[in-house]
Amino acid sequence: MEQHQAGSAEAKTPGAQIGNTARAMATLPNVRGGVLGVKAGMTQVYSENGDAVAVTVIDLKPTIVTQVKTKEKNGYQAVQVGFLEKKAKAANLPEQGHSKASGSTGFYHYQEFRLANEDNIDSMTVGQILSAEFLKPGDYVDLTAVSKGKGFQGVMKRHNFAGGMKSHGASLVHRSLGSIGNRADPGRVFPGKKMAGQMGNVQVTVQNVRVVGVDVENQLLLVHGSVPGPRSGIVTVRKALKFSKKVK
Repeated sequence: MEQHQAGSAEAKTPGAQIGNTARAMATLPNVRGGVLGVKAGMTQVYSENGDAVAVTVIDLKPTIVTQVKTKEKNGYQAVQVGFLEKKAKAANLPEQGHSKASGSTGFYHYQEFRLANEDNIDSMTVGQILSAEFLKPGDYVDLTAVSKGKGFQGVMKRHNFAGGMKSHGASLVHRSLGSIGNRADPGRVFPGKKMAGQMGNVQVTVQNVRVVGVDVENQLLLVHGSVPGPRSGIVTVRKALKFSKKVK
């Protein structure tokens, strides 16, 4: 790349300093393991061939392990993480007590990474930071975020309906959805009928997104194309689950 020179994701980072606490780095063993980031915005970089490539920049802020769940104690294996650290005055006492073991006073976002029962999580401890070492340019990832909320929308915007007649004499039907039912039998509207309603503000996963660059020093991830959600939205970055050679 000619812009945003990406550092090598292979560099091992033995630890990191968050606040006054030195924390060790850890990588989740499961294929669905990942890290959390904040959508910083979009820009473009240039490939070696001189092509302009639209990319989304994800700020990989520290993702701190707050709880390790085991099959013996919790019935399943998982790692709970906290993201976007709070000040003590913004966290209530139960939250401060839960986050005390991780050396923090609380987080704005908590999330679990579910792990398989056969995965070895003996090396995972509370207070570690999830590492993004598994990311390198050319890899493919799955990105999960909450899409932009667009409020209550009609069928033309929500479901791409064509609308009603626009000729002379058509009154108040231009953006109408038309008939929604049948006759007396069945005498009801079937579930799942495409109608007006709440649009957006749902969890969306975009699969097989190519990693364009990884800046280890500044903890930035550049992925090809757009990412669901607004700027400053939280994005979950996981290894691609359905990736195959056909995607290349």
